[in-house]
Amino acid sequence: MTSTPASATHQHPASELFAQALRYEHRADPYPFYEQLLRQPVVRMDNDTWMVSGHREIGLLLHDPRISADRLPPPQQRPIRKSLLVEDPPQHDRLRRLVTQQFVPRVMGMRDHIDALVTGLLDAHTSERPGQLDVVADLAYPLPVTVICELLGVPREDESLFGSLARRLTRGLDPIDTQTEDEIRELQQTRTELQQYLEGLITRHDTAPGDDLLSGLMHGQDSEGPMDPVDLRVTLGLLLIAGHETTVNLIANGTLALLRHPEALARLRTDPDLVTPLVEEVLRYDPPVQMSGRSTLADIDIAGTTIPKGSRVRLLLAAGNRDPRRFADPDRFVPDRTDNTHLGFGGGIHYCIGATLARAEAQIALTALARRLESPRLVADPPPYRENAILRGPERLPVSFTRLAPDTAGPSAGRMA
Repeated sequence: MTSTPASATHQHPASELFAQALRYEHRADPYPFYEQLLRQPVVRMDNDTWMVSGHREIGLLLHDPRISADRLPPPQQRPIRKSLLVEDPPQHDRLRRLVTQQFVPRVMGMRDHIDALVTGLLDAHTSERPGQLDVVADLAYPLPVTVICELLGVPREDESLFGSLARRLTRGLDPIDTQTEDEIRELQQTRTELQQYLEGLITRHDTAPGDDLLSGLMHGQDSEGPMDPVDLRVTLGLLLIAGHETTVNLIANGTLALLRHPEALARLRTDPDLVTPLVEEVLRYDPPVQMSGRSTLADIDIAGTTIPKGSRVRLLLAAGNRDPRRFADPDRFVPDRTDNTHLGFGGGIHYCIGATLARAEAQIALTALARRLESPRLVADPPPYRENAILRGPERLPVSFTRLAPDTAGPSAGRMA
């Protein structure tokens, strides 16, 4: 296959489309811009940045060892400790192994507890009369915050602080040219607050360890020794955001899809087993993480062009999830879609470490909403969205109902997978 020189690749149209997709007024529906970007699955945006939107091309790059998870090309790397999300082997592999050893066993036994938490959150709004529920504030936000704080060993009284820090930090994941100077200053202050809080939390668990993830990371056995304090703090910060912010959006986006597709809601109400493929379709159709960043460690030939060594690469996961070359009728929500190899949790060695937990929380929450809300209706469509473009989801999701029935069912369907 003949490569196209970088200098011969058109820049402006893709850059403009991407800028439009990031604009807040298009937050409710960036997909028309993604559809246009898909016409050229790999395209140069500026002197050192490339956009990859095709499903096949994103999948290849996520598994390519010539791609670095660090968003900064090698000449710009800073001598700071990084989270496993942006680390490469061998450091990535060691950090991931340490987290997996402590994380997975704890998560596998949580399904009944998650079900009880969902029941309790909805019970607070049980009503025999018409009412209204903000799915974000009343369910999608407090559920994963409580779960990740319990896993990490964060005291109950600190959950609101922990959640507030995470929500403020997610803005820093967006491209810096979309952030105001005030937002950048606030992010720096928030990072300092989080660092100070985590250092205090680590100190308390060092002197009085418990049966939680943080204590396990500090005192667990590993052939290479425990995680050192700096790596521990950085990893906790990652788990804070990845452990609940993405799940907030997954539950909210799933609720939105169900209410916009009442036939799917009706099916889920009578067939709770539908929730397993349905959540996978939400992850494809309206993923909580829209894009990811990488950089190249070597020249890479792909889709008839060459991405040069040292380039930044934006992987547009949400566009790849609607690639018509991979999915039939990609803009249609199909709750029982088969062969659904979506990119909702990324891929390769950086596949989302919390995927099992996020799936369980979404499956249980969506099943409970379908079962208990009678005649639900969106109060506003589209609802107001958060500022974040990368972790994209509604800021609020008010839903009216004629009745919020009491819970009379057993544990919800679905499984930890």
